[in-house]
Amino acid sequence: MTALRPERESGADGRGGAGDQGTSHARQPYEGPGAFGEGRPGGRAHAPAEGAYRGRPGERAYRAAGEPYATAREPLPRSTYQPPADDETVALRVSAPSGGAVRPASGAAPSPDPAAPPPAGRAARRKAARGRHGRRGGAARPRAPEEPEVPHGTGAPLSRVEARRRARARKPSAGVVASRVIGELFITTGVLMLLFVTYQLWWTNVRAHAQADKAASSLQDDWADGRRNPGAFEPGQGFALLHIPKLDVVVPIAEGVSSKGVLDRGMVGHYGSGPLKTAMPDDRTGNFGLAGHRNTHGEPFRYINRLSPGDAIVVETQDKYFVYKMASMLPVTSPSNVSVLDPVPRGSGFTRPGRYITLTTCTPEFTSKYRLIVWGKMVEERPRSKGKPDALVS
Repeated sequence: MTALRPERESGADGRGGAGDQGTSHARQPYEGPGAFGEGRPGGRAHAPAEGAYRGRPGERAYRAAGEPYATAREPLPRSTYQPPADDETVALRVSAPSGGAVRPASGAAPSPDPAAPPPAGRAARRKAARGRHGRRGGAARPRAPEEPEVPHGTGAPLSRVEARRRARARKPSAGVVASRVIGELFITTGVLMLLFVTYQLWWTNVRAHAQADKAASSLQDDWADGRRNPGAFEPGQGFALLHIPKLDVVVPIAEGVSSKGVLDRGMVGHYGSGPLKTAMPDDRTGNFGLAGHRNTHGEPFRYINRLSPGDAIVVETQDKYFVYKMASMLPVTSPSNVSVLDPVPRGSGFTRPGRYITLTTCTPEFTSKYRLIVWGKMVEERPRSKGKPDALVS
């Protein structure tokens, strides 16, 4: 119990540190100059208390030395620290700073922001300008037809086989070409049909009215000059005027029922030759037969189906007015029913010879399948010297 321990004799404690009674070499590393920064630029010597550095050199040691622990180490820059990405979290995340590049989560290269400033440096700006506008800053050079196409986003040109394949793919197929041709044919046909209908329904009336007005004016001028026409008229020659006051119709009457020579010129034709020859208005008995268009080419008989018994039909010649009263109507009959032109028309209701008038036209409208017949009976023969009849005055 009275024997001395070896470690006390050597001045060291059980942990290898310096004890209270030992040699002086235990504190030599901390007592020399510069041990705590003396001799270092901006440093100063410190005299820590005894036992300040026992254990690990941590915060307690620096605080014991009189210096804050945080200043003993160099702090990390704030901009370099980023919280670890957590793909599983559902919390809000801080968006990327405006004006910079957004880095995708997959680790791909960040896409440039359109609003970001151009790259700094003369070389970088020149390179960007060449990529946008060519080498000299102007418009990009157009690709020649024989030059292989370069796919967008790649730097390698297409091979000739690939370029031809893509060119053939851009060309429309045979079905597409055929459908386009058929569509154009339909459109052209529709336009032509529309033009034809316009010509038939509008232009033929305009032209026929002009020709009929010219013929009526010429006929009235001849009557005013006292030039008498012979009793027999040439085909297409006008010799009278037909008045239908209820329908506001005034149209020349010409010899014959030819389409091109008489009817298509807007006039009314007289059945005056061949097996369909009918009487003249000044004959003592007989049937004065007339034909006219119901549609197109002036359409003078378009509304004769609106006539009622007793409506006036007046024929004006060089010397007289012949006034007829509408008597009856046959709405539909065959075109071959020529008995309607007999001296005593069959189906008219007349039973004995007299002075009659017969108007014939096509029906239904815009067709020539059947015929519409209107009959009238003469009620007055008035010389022109006595003036116009009451039917024309009122």
